[in-house]
Amino acid sequence: MMMYESLPHHYQYQEINRITLAHFAISGLCLLGALDRVDKDAVSDWVLSLQAHPSNKADLTNGEFYGFHGSPSSQLHPDDNGVLMHNGSNLASTYCALAILKAVGYNFANIDSKSILTSMRNLQQHDGSFMPIHFGAEKDLRFVYCAAAICFLLEDWSGMDRERAKAYILNCQSYDGGFGLTPGSESHGGGTYCAVASLRLMGFIEDNVLSKNTSSSIIDLPLLLSWCLQRQAADGGFQGRANKPSDTCYAFWIGSVLRMLGGYNLIDKEALRGFLLTCQSQYGGFGKCPGDLPDLYHSFYGYTAFSLLEEPGLNPLCAELGMTEFSALGI
Repeated sequence: MMMYESLPHHYQYQEINRITLAHFAISGLCLLGALDRVDKDAVSDWVLSLQAHPSNKADLTNGEFYGFHGSPSSQLHPDDNGVLMHNGSNLASTYCALAILKAVGYNFANIDSKSILTSMRNLQQHDGSFMPIHFGAEKDLRFVYCAAAICFLLEDWSGMDRERAKAYILNCQSYDGGFGLTPGSESHGGGTYCAVASLRLMGFIEDNVLSKNTSSSIIDLPLLLSWCLQRQAADGGFQGRANKPSDTCYAFWIGSVLRMLGGYNLIDKEALRGFLLTCQSQYGGFGKCPGDLPDLYHSFYGYTAFSLLEEPGLNPLCAELGMTEFSALGI
Protein backbone atom coordinates (compact mmCIF):
# COMPACT_ATOMS: atom_id res chain seq x y z
CA MET A 1 0.00 0.00 0.00
CA MET A 2 2.82 2.40 0.89
CA MET A 3 4.25 2.05 -2.59
CA TYR A 4 1.29 1.76 -4.93
CA GLU A 5 -1.94 3.07 -3.38
CA SER A 6 -3.13 6.42 -2.12
CA LEU A 7 -1.88 7.24 1.35
CA PRO A 8 -4.38 7.28 4.25
CA HIS A 9 -5.87 10.77 4.50
CA HIS A 10 -3.91 11.58 7.67
CA TYR A 11 -0.68 11.14 5.69
CA GLN A 12 -1.67 12.65 2.35
CA TYR A 13 0.05 15.96 3.11
CA GLN A 14 3.26 13.88 3.28
CA GLU A 15 2.86 12.53 -0.26
CA ILE A 16 6.09 14.25 -1.32
CA ASN A 17 7.90 12.26 1.41
CA ARG A 18 6.45 8.85 0.57
CA ILE A 19 9.88 7.18 0.52
CA THR A 20 10.54 8.47 4.05
CA LEU A 21 7.29 6.92 5.24
CA ALA A 22 8.27 3.70 3.47
CA HIS A 23 11.62 3.80 5.29
CA PHE A 24 9.87 4.02 8.66
CA ALA A 25 7.62 1.10 7.74
CA ILE A 26 10.24 -1.20 6.15
CA SER A 27 13.01 -0.44 8.64
CA GLY A 28 10.52 -0.76 11.48
CA LEU A 29 9.57 -4.24 10.29
CA CYS A 30 13.28 -5.02 10.06
CA LEU A 31 13.74 -4.06 13.72
CA LEU A 32 10.77 -6.27 14.61
CA GLY A 33 12.19 -9.18 12.61
CA ALA A 34 9.11 -9.19 10.38
CA LEU A 35 10.49 -8.47 6.91
CA ASP A 36 9.04 -11.76 5.71
CA ARG A 37 5.76 -9.85 5.42
CA VAL A 38 6.95 -7.78 2.46
CA ASP A 39 7.94 -8.61 -1.10
CA LYS A 40 11.59 -7.55 -1.00
CA ASP A 41 12.03 -7.60 -4.78
CA ALA A 42 8.98 -5.40 -5.28
CA VAL A 43 10.25 -2.98 -2.64
CA SER A 44 13.70 -2.69 -4.21
CA ASP A 45 12.23 -2.26 -7.71
CA TRP A 46 9.99 0.56 -6.46
CA VAL A 47 12.85 2.33 -4.68
CA LEU A 48 15.17 2.06 -7.68
CA SER A 49 12.47 3.52 -9.93
CA LEU A 50 12.76 6.77 -7.95
CA GLN A 51 16.42 7.48 -8.76
CA ALA A 52 17.10 10.47 -11.00
CA HIS A 53 19.58 9.70 -13.76
CA PRO A 54 21.63 12.21 -15.76
CA SER A 55 21.17 12.15 -19.53
CA ASN A 56 24.97 12.20 -19.96
CA LYS A 57 28.18 12.43 -17.92
CA ALA A 58 28.40 16.19 -18.38
CA ASP A 59 25.17 16.58 -16.39
CA LEU A 60 26.96 15.40 -13.24
CA THR A 61 28.73 18.74 -12.96
CA ASN A 62 25.79 20.97 -13.94
CA GLY A 63 25.02 21.78 -10.31
CA GLU A 64 22.12 19.36 -9.93
CA PHE A 65 21.93 16.32 -7.65
CA TYR A 66 21.11 12.89 -9.07
CA GLY A 67 19.88 10.94 -6.07
CA PHE A 68 16.40 9.61 -5.25
CA HIS A 69 13.05 11.37 -5.43
CA GLY A 70 10.80 11.39 -2.40
CA SER A 71 7.76 10.19 -4.31
CA PRO A 72 6.59 9.24 -7.80
CA SER A 73 4.48 12.41 -7.72
CA SER A 74 7.65 14.54 -7.71
CA GLN A 75 9.23 12.53 -10.51
CA LEU A 76 8.41 14.13 -13.86
CA HIS A 77 9.24 12.26 -17.06
CA PRO A 78 12.19 13.39 -19.22
CA ASP A 79 11.52 15.35 -22.39
CA ASP A 80 12.01 13.92 -25.90
CA ASN A 81 15.77 14.45 -25.60
CA GLY A 82 16.01 12.49 -22.35
CA VAL A 83 16.54 15.61 -20.23
CA LEU A 84 14.80 15.80 -16.86
CA MET A 85 12.30 18.66 -16.92
CA HIS A 86 12.39 18.82 -13.13
CA ASN A 87 14.87 17.04 -10.89
CA GLY A 88 13.50 16.96 -7.36
CA SER A 89 15.82 14.31 -5.94
CA ASN A 90 17.26 15.23 -2.55
CA LEU A 91 19.65 14.05 0.16
CA ALA A 92 17.05 13.00 2.73
CA SER A 93 15.13 10.85 0.24
CA THR A 94 18.40 9.34 -0.96
CA TYR A 95 19.38 8.34 2.58
CA CYS A 96 15.93 6.78 3.08
CA ALA A 97 16.17 4.96 -0.26
CA LEU A 98 19.53 3.44 0.62
CA ALA A 99 18.30 2.50 4.11
CA ILE A 100 15.35 0.63 2.60
CA LEU A 101 17.57 -1.14 0.08
CA LYS A 102 19.92 -2.17 2.89
CA ALA A 103 16.98 -3.49 4.91
CA VAL A 104 15.74 -5.72 2.07
CA GLY A 105 19.25 -6.96 1.26
CA TYR A 106 19.64 -5.38 -2.17
CA ASN A 107 23.07 -5.70 -3.82
CA PHE A 108 24.53 -2.17 -3.80
CA ALA A 109 26.86 -3.08 -6.68
CA ASN A 110 23.82 -2.58 -8.93
CA ILE A 111 23.18 1.01 -7.79
CA ASP A 112 24.31 3.96 -9.92
CA SER A 113 26.49 5.22 -7.07
CA LYS A 114 28.78 7.28 -9.28
CA SER A 115 25.95 9.60 -10.32
CA ILE A 116 24.90 10.02 -6.69
CA LEU A 117 28.37 10.72 -5.32
CA THR A 118 29.72 12.89 -8.14
CA SER A 119 26.66 15.12 -8.19
CA MET A 120 26.42 15.23 -4.38
CA ARG A 121 29.55 17.38 -4.29
CA ASN A 122 27.44 20.05 -5.99
CA LEU A 123 25.43 20.36 -2.77
CA GLN A 124 28.33 20.98 -0.37
CA GLN A 125 28.77 24.66 0.49
CA HIS A 126 31.97 26.62 1.09
CA ASP A 127 31.49 26.41 4.89
CA GLY A 128 31.28 22.59 4.71
CA SER A 129 27.50 22.34 5.14
CA PHE A 130 25.12 20.74 2.65
CA MET A 131 21.90 21.81 0.99
CA PRO A 132 19.41 18.96 0.46
CA ILE A 133 18.65 19.92 -3.14
CA HIS A 134 20.43 21.94 -5.78
CA PHE A 135 18.39 25.15 -5.51
CA GLY A 136 16.65 27.38 -2.98
CA ALA A 137 17.07 25.31 0.17
CA GLU A 138 18.34 25.65 3.72
CA LYS A 139 21.65 24.19 4.84
CA ASP A 140 22.28 22.58 8.22
CA LEU A 141 23.52 19.51 10.07
CA ARG A 142 20.64 17.30 8.91
CA PHE A 143 22.00 17.28 5.40
CA VAL A 144 25.62 16.91 6.49
CA TYR A 145 24.48 13.73 8.21
CA CYS A 146 22.58 12.52 5.14
CA ALA A 147 25.67 13.08 2.99
CA ALA A 148 27.92 11.25 5.46
CA ALA A 149 25.49 8.33 5.74
CA ILE A 150 25.18 8.08 1.94
CA CYS A 151 28.97 7.98 1.51
CA PHE A 152 29.31 5.41 4.29
CA LEU A 153 26.59 3.16 2.87
CA LEU A 154 28.07 3.38 -0.63
CA GLU A 155 31.58 2.84 0.80
CA ASP A 156 32.94 5.81 -1.14
CA TRP A 157 33.83 9.21 0.35
CA SER A 158 34.36 10.96 -2.97
CA GLY A 159 30.93 12.57 -2.57
CA MET A 160 32.03 15.05 0.09
CA ASP A 161 34.94 16.97 1.57
CA ARG A 162 35.14 15.44 5.04
CA GLU A 163 37.50 18.05 6.47
CA ARG A 164 35.21 20.91 5.50
CA ALA A 165 32.21 19.02 6.84
CA LYS A 166 34.05 18.41 10.12
CA ALA A 167 34.84 22.12 10.46
CA TYR A 168 31.16 22.99 9.98
CA ILE A 169 30.07 20.43 12.58
CA LEU A 170 32.54 21.73 15.15
CA ASN A 171 31.22 25.26 14.61
CA CYS A 172 27.76 24.00 15.60
CA GLN A 173 28.70 22.92 19.14
CA SER A 174 27.11 25.34 21.56
CA TYR A 175 28.33 26.78 24.87
CA ASP A 176 26.28 24.17 26.79
CA GLY A 177 27.81 21.17 25.01
CA GLY A 178 24.99 20.25 22.64
CA PHE A 179 24.88 20.99 18.93
CA GLY A 180 22.53 23.34 17.13
CA LEU A 181 21.47 22.65 13.57
CA THR A 182 23.49 25.68 12.44
CA PRO A 183 26.38 27.61 14.05
CA GLY A 184 25.12 29.79 16.90
CA SER A 185 21.69 28.15 17.16
CA GLU A 186 20.17 26.49 20.23
CA SER A 187 21.36 22.99 21.14
CA HIS A 188 18.91 20.41 19.85
CA GLY A 189 18.61 16.64 20.19
CA GLY A 190 18.32 16.04 16.46
CA GLY A 191 21.19 18.37 15.64
CA THR A 192 23.35 16.74 18.30
CA TYR A 193 22.65 13.30 16.85
CA CYS A 194 23.48 14.48 13.32
CA ALA A 195 26.75 16.00 14.52
CA VAL A 196 28.00 13.04 16.54
CA ALA A 197 26.80 10.37 14.09
CA SER A 198 28.43 12.23 11.18
CA LEU A 199 31.74 12.50 13.01
CA ARG A 200 31.55 8.79 13.86
CA LEU A 201 30.77 7.78 10.28
CA MET A 202 33.56 10.00 8.94
CA GLY A 203 36.04 8.45 11.37
CA PHE A 204 36.73 11.52 13.50
CA ILE A 205 35.38 10.06 16.77
CA GLU A 206 36.26 6.63 18.13
CA ASP A 207 33.67 4.14 19.31
CA ASN A 208 33.04 4.34 23.07
CA VAL A 209 35.18 7.48 23.16
CA LEU A 210 34.37 8.25 26.81
CA SER A 211 36.56 5.31 27.84
CA LYS A 212 39.51 6.94 26.05
CA ASN A 213 41.47 10.13 26.79
CA THR A 214 38.74 12.73 26.33
CA SER A 215 41.20 15.63 26.35
CA SER A 216 42.34 14.66 22.85
CA SER A 217 38.82 14.69 21.38
CA ILE A 218 37.94 17.25 18.71
CA ILE A 219 34.70 18.09 20.58
CA ASP A 220 34.03 19.03 24.21
CA LEU A 221 32.99 15.58 25.44
CA PRO A 222 32.39 16.28 29.15
CA LEU A 223 30.10 19.20 28.30
CA LEU A 224 28.30 17.17 25.64
CA LEU A 225 27.79 14.25 28.03
CA SER A 226 26.40 16.60 30.67
CA TRP A 227 23.98 18.19 28.19
CA CYS A 228 22.72 14.79 26.98
CA LEU A 229 22.18 13.42 30.48
CA GLN A 230 20.27 16.57 31.47
CA ARG A 231 17.77 15.85 28.70
CA GLN A 232 16.28 12.91 30.60
CA ALA A 233 13.28 14.43 32.33
CA ALA A 234 11.52 13.58 35.59
CA ASP A 235 9.00 11.39 33.73
CA GLY A 236 11.85 9.21 32.42
CA GLY A 237 11.59 10.36 28.80
CA PHE A 238 13.99 12.52 26.83
CA GLN A 239 13.38 16.09 25.70
CA GLY A 240 14.92 17.53 22.55
CA ARG A 241 15.75 20.89 24.11
CA ALA A 242 15.82 22.38 27.58
CA ASN A 243 12.39 23.14 29.09
CA LYS A 244 10.51 21.08 26.49
CA PRO A 245 8.22 18.08 27.16
CA SER A 246 9.50 14.55 26.71
CA ASP A 247 8.97 13.02 23.27
CA THR A 248 9.28 9.41 22.12
CA CYS A 249 11.67 10.18 19.26
CA TYR A 250 14.33 11.76 21.49
CA ALA A 251 14.82 8.45 23.23
CA PHE A 252 16.51 7.59 19.93
CA TRP A 253 18.17 10.91 19.06
CA ILE A 254 19.70 11.48 22.51
CA GLY A 255 19.95 7.81 23.42
CA SER A 256 21.94 7.06 20.27
CA VAL A 257 24.39 9.87 21.02
CA LEU A 258 25.00 8.40 24.46
CA ARG A 259 25.36 4.91 22.96
CA MET A 260 27.94 6.17 20.44
CA LEU A 261 29.90 8.01 23.13
CA GLY A 262 29.81 5.08 25.55
CA GLY A 263 27.59 6.76 28.13
CA TYR A 264 24.27 4.97 27.63
CA ASN A 265 24.55 3.07 30.89
CA LEU A 266 24.46 6.41 32.76
CA ILE A 267 20.75 6.94 32.03
CA ASP A 268 17.82 5.61 34.06
CA LYS A 269 16.78 2.82 31.70
CA GLU A 270 13.81 1.61 33.73
CA ALA A 271 12.37 5.12 33.89
CA LEU A 272 12.83 5.53 30.14
CA ARG A 273 11.19 2.19 29.44
CA GLY A 274 8.27 3.20 31.62
CA PHE A 275 7.84 6.50 29.75
CA LEU A 276 7.94 4.79 26.35
CA LEU A 277 5.28 2.31 27.39
CA THR A 278 2.94 5.19 28.24
CA CYS A 279 3.41 6.41 24.64
CA GLN A 280 2.49 3.04 23.15
CA SER A 281 -1.00 3.04 21.71
CA GLN A 282 -3.63 0.40 22.33
CA TYR A 283 -3.96 0.32 18.53
CA GLY A 284 -0.26 -0.48 18.06
CA GLY A 285 2.71 1.79 17.48
CA PHE A 286 3.80 4.84 19.43
CA GLY A 287 2.66 8.42 19.68
CA LYS A 288 4.76 11.49 20.35
CA CYS A 289 3.64 11.85 23.98
CA PRO A 290 1.53 9.80 26.42
CA GLY A 291 -2.04 9.55 25.15
CA ASP A 292 -1.26 10.70 21.59
CA LEU A 293 -2.41 8.67 18.60
CA PRO A 294 0.37 6.61 16.99
CA ASP A 295 2.15 7.64 13.80
CA LEU A 296 4.82 6.08 11.60
CA TYR A 297 7.59 8.48 12.65
CA HIS A 298 7.23 8.02 16.41
CA SER A 299 6.47 4.32 16.06
CA PHE A 300 9.74 3.73 14.22
CA TYR A 301 11.76 5.72 16.74
CA GLY A 302 9.92 4.01 19.58
CA TYR A 303 11.16 0.67 18.21
CA THR A 304 14.70 2.02 17.86
CA ALA A 305 14.58 3.29 21.44
CA PHE A 306 13.52 -0.13 22.72
CA SER A 307 16.26 -1.71 20.64
CA LEU A 308 18.80 0.53 22.38
CA LEU A 309 17.31 -0.71 25.64
CA GLU A 310 17.94 -4.27 24.37
CA GLU A 311 14.28 -5.22 24.58
CA PRO A 312 13.87 -8.97 23.85
CA GLY A 313 12.49 -9.71 20.40
CA LEU A 314 13.98 -6.65 18.68
CA ASN A 315 17.01 -6.74 16.41
CA PRO A 316 20.09 -4.77 17.60
CA LEU A 317 20.44 -1.20 16.32
CA CYS A 318 23.33 0.50 14.54
CA ALA A 319 23.05 3.90 16.25
CA GLU A 320 25.16 5.73 13.68
CA LEU A 321 22.92 4.77 10.74
CA GLY A 322 19.54 4.42 12.42
CA MET A 323 19.03 0.89 11.09
CA THR A 324 19.57 -2.63 12.36
CA GLU A 325 23.12 -3.85 12.69
CA PHE A 326 22.20 -6.69 10.31
CA SER A 327 21.18 -4.18 7.63
CA ALA A 328 24.27 -2.06 8.18
CA LEU A 329 26.50 -5.12 7.79
CA GLY A 330 24.58 -6.38 4.78
CA ILE A 331 23.49 -9.57 6.54
